[in-house]
Amino acid sequence: MKDIINFKDLKRHIMTGISYFIPLVVGAGLTMAIGRVIAGTSVDNLGTSGLGYWMYQTGNLGMQLMVPMLCAYIAFSMGGRPALAPGFIVGWVSYNINTGFIGGMLGGIVVGVVVNICKKYIHLPKTLEVLKGMLIIPFLATAISGLLMYAVIQGPIVWLMDALTGLLESMSNGSRFIYGGVLGAMATFDFGGPVNKTATAFCNALYAEGIRDAKTVQIIASMIQPFGIAISCLIARNKYTKAEKETLKAAVPMGCFMISEGVIPIAARDLVRVVLACVCGSFVAGGLSMVWGNSSELLNGGFIAFPFFTSPVQGLICLALGSAITGIILAVIKKPVTEADEKAEENLGQELSDEALEEIDIEIM
Repeated sequence: MKDIINFKDLKRHIMTGISYFIPLVVGAGLTMAIGRVIAGTSVDNLGTSGLGYWMYQTGNLGMQLMVPMLCAYIAFSMGGRPALAPGFIVGWVSYNINTGFIGGMLGGIVVGVVVNICKKYIHLPKTLEVLKGMLIIPFLATAISGLLMYAVIQGPIVWLMDALTGLLESMSNGSRFIYGGVLGAMATFDFGGPVNKTATAFCNALYAEGIRDAKTVQIIASMIQPFGIAISCLIARNKYTKAEKETLKAAVPMGCFMISEGVIPIAARDLVRVVLACVCGSFVAGGLSMVWGNSSELLNGGFIAFPFFTSPVQGLICLALGSAITGIILAVIKKPVTEADEKAEENLGQELSDEALEEIDIEIM
């Protein structure tokens, strides 16, 4: 069983995937943010060419590769080179069925398991052994894992999104604080995953009907993660590794423009505590914003949208309060970094050695 999946090593495999996609998130996120600044009040201002448009599109397309890359390198860590291509394909499937980085992680694990099963149970004559890693395993891993993503993983996620939409609709006529709090918590819960997308779609639908206070909640809540985690790091620096502190230097500027993916590497190492703290801060901020009835004339943009709130000051108060609550809670509940944690960060990921690179044969057909 351990040669197929070793549950003790799952965290290491996930961190391998994260180690590879950190540069992608930083590079694409900051490029996208610069384009967003040039766009001003609306991305439509960029047109179809020019510096701002090219910067925004480059970053936007790069961010779409985040889930496929995460999935691919988790699979690679588990199953080696035969798992890499299926991992990218299944990661792209995961992105297109809107499962977020959680779906990418599950997809990578599924691919790794399928590849390891194939390695263990498929035996070929020595003359055909080369086909095993180059043809048979990549095909079976892609086909089987892709079918599982559609047939098994997609269904529960669609059900969850529908259930959450129904929940929000039922709460819209009740307590405004609870309604705004739940909406804010959903917007910050899974860093662009299905719960976040449900909240975003719900807010956009209301926006189209002229109801714009929910959109303000979503904008504020989407910015709380990086700011809250940064505050926590300032309060309790001994609870963050050197690599995490460096990651925050890029995550905070990205957060100014509602790009929260920069904190995923930090969240992944301590997912439950980070999500709990972010949800608490966003719940309070979202509830307060909804009680005040603060609305936004823009659909997104982070700080760019604040001047278009009915009350920018109230928006800043909600953001500051939610970030402070997140930071204080996380500083209290997060465990101090150990020497082992620092060493793990230094050796993060399963990088290809020179010897492994030399083994890769590329043939031009």
